[in-house]
Amino acid sequence: MAIQSRYRLRSLLGVSALALSVLSAPVLADTIFTKPLVDFAGHVSAGGEGRAPVHQGGKAVIAGEAMIPGQTVTLMRGPKVLTPEPIAVAEDGTFSFALDIDAEAEIGLQPIVVITENPASAEVVELKVSPQVTVSGAEKFAVTSQPVVRGLYQVKANAAGDAVFVTSAVGRPPVKEAKLVKIDPQTLKIVAEVTPAAAPARADGSDGGLFAVYGVDVDDANGHVWVTNTRQDSAAVYKQSDLSLVKQFAPGAVPHARDVLVDEANGRAYASATGTPEIKVFDTRTLEPLEPITITSQIRGEAFSTMALDIDEAGGKLVTVSLSTPEAAVVDLASGEVRVIPLPGVKAASGVAYDPQEGLIFVASQATDNLLIVKAETGEVIHDVAVGAGPLNVAFEPVSRLAYVANRGAGTIAVVSPEGEIVANIDAGSLPNQLRADGKGNVWAVNKSKGAEDEAGDRIWRITPAAG
Repeated sequence: MAIQSRYRLRSLLGVSALALSVLSAPVLADTIFTKPLVDFAGHVSAGGEGRAPVHQGGKAVIAGEAMIPGQTVTLMRGPKVLTPEPIAVAEDGTFSFALDIDAEAEIGLQPIVVITENPASAEVVELKVSPQVTVSGAEKFAVTSQPVVRGLYQVKANAAGDAVFVTSAVGRPPVKEAKLVKIDPQTLKIVAEVTPAAAPARADGSDGGLFAVYGVDVDDANGHVWVTNTRQDSAAVYKQSDLSLVKQFAPGAVPHARDVLVDEANGRAYASATGTPEIKVFDTRTLEPLEPITITSQIRGEAFSTMALDIDEAGGKLVTVSLSTPEAAVVDLASGEVRVIPLPGVKAASGVAYDPQEGLIFVASQATDNLLIVKAETGEVIHDVAVGAGPLNVAFEPVSRLAYVANRGAGTIAVVSPEGEIVANIDAGSLPNQLRADGKGNVWAVNKSKGAEDEAGDRIWRITPAAG
């Protein structure tokens, strides 16, 4: 009996010890709510390989950088998981995933959800599937092209028709190579060129490079060429005759200066200060700054960011478009009244042109790959035209009554009627950047190169409707 009692005691003690050991052991996590990040770490982009456009039936690359090594990444589009298994972030904080785009994919900005674990976070990036517009209609135009210099940005012909001016700048600050170039409009050969002056040292005391030139317009009344110095937040004035410098405005005169436009009827020059709601104003005779034009966004909590400019001198209207909000603005230069027009269906608008005859505004938008045609008086959108990848700028040619759109991503210039019809889509080499009509039936355009050996880039183009 005693033996049985001792055995039962040992058994009970064993069970108690086991129970205590289970209770004292750490409990393993069984939750979907793992350790999160306060903010998403790093940057994820989605686009074509080598910055090429993404089309239906093509390929895209979703890539991350500056992320946390050891994280895993899962990609989703709606309820569908795109990654067969989570992707591990490499030791250098990067990951890359190649994605096939099916032939039935809808054109537009597709939201891709990026989900990380260890630690957990999520972010939505936009993958743009661009329209693919066939090159066509070149036979309807006389097209002439010549190489100029490296780093072309903008172009403008003078009213006399005896000179065309282009700006160029190569690389990031401090820019060491930049030129203002005068070109013969008949031969497209360089007549004269000038390198801008040295810019002041940068804030950290390092070399400031050159007062590189980007935007351009001509002032025939005073024989001047106006340019913008985007990197130095400034502008400058040169003589048309010999490209000698007339005045260099101090840095800060025009924050992130983009376009400059001369209004000879009122003796004014307007420069868009991109990233701000202002258009800076100058007296073209005294070359002194005047009160700027300020545009207030009609979207609560948002700020208008001025980009391209166009003008109807006879009607006294200045037109611009916002990069940061889906809006255009029309300024009455006589009264100073500013009217803001909503632009549904656009994102990152950068180009604008105005047709005073029919009161139409043409807006080119980089992120949405479209040209919007809007009635200025009512704000009604009458046409939304898919013109190709990355439309950057637009010009309206009043003789042929056609809009010309520089599609930087597609490498084409789309020619669009006021009725929204694409009448031609012209091969324009590498990275078409900017274009202007001269009022005589010609459109002048410049493109940029993809590298030093790119013969299809850094060219000037003259495009004229073919006779008959």
